[in-house]
Amino acid sequence: MSSVPRSMEAAGPGPVKAVDRQRQAQASGWWGAALLIATEVTLFACLIATYFYLRFKTSEWPLGGIEKPSVTLPLVFTGMLVATCVPMFLSVKAAKGGAVRAAWSLLLLATVVQATYLGLQIHLMVDDLHSFSPQANAYGSIYYALITTHHAHVAVGLAIDAWLLWKLARGITNYRLIALRVAAFYWYFVSVTAIAVVLTQLYPSL
Repeated sequence: MSSVPRSMEAAGPGPVKAVDRQRQAQASGWWGAALLIATEVTLFACLIATYFYLRFKTSEWPLGGIEKPSVTLPLVFTGMLVATCVPMFLSVKAAKGGAVRAAWSLLLLATVVQATYLGLQIHLMVDDLHSFSPQANAYGSIYYALITTHHAHVAVGLAIDAWLLWKLARGITNYRLIALRVAAFYWYFVSVTAIAVVLTQLYPSL
């Protein structure tokens, strides 16, 4: 017996597809998300610029004898997160076609992988905290500022996913379709920043 909520069975494609075909411009919610993402891009750009400013002010990096970060696990975990762009994209596509069961299931798949990514990354950060603290030196300060900011964005995305899963369980509407598109847009941004963050984080070992 399917675990997908029964309310999804009756959701039809007609109203959503009709509204979507008639739309000539992006919805206001999409533009709001675009403006938010623009400000967040600036935030990450400033953090990464600060990292390299501090790095090139000293001949030793990391400072204070801190070991260089390991490469394999952070890259694998980042690959996991980036891969969730596929089910997010397919979820939006399914929702546009009125296939709410598929949209809900794909969103759930993405959410599980994204939550796993965050849990694994937090585990790595806790291990790092056993070796050096944010107060250790400039390297420790910018290192933790960068990765915790990224982790916070992942956590926000998971909260959005949870809300959408609850909404889509009640059926699909044009409003919920727009919300799903905005969520997918947000996760594309988070995935791109994850690549930038992990490459910065692993810079001493590359």
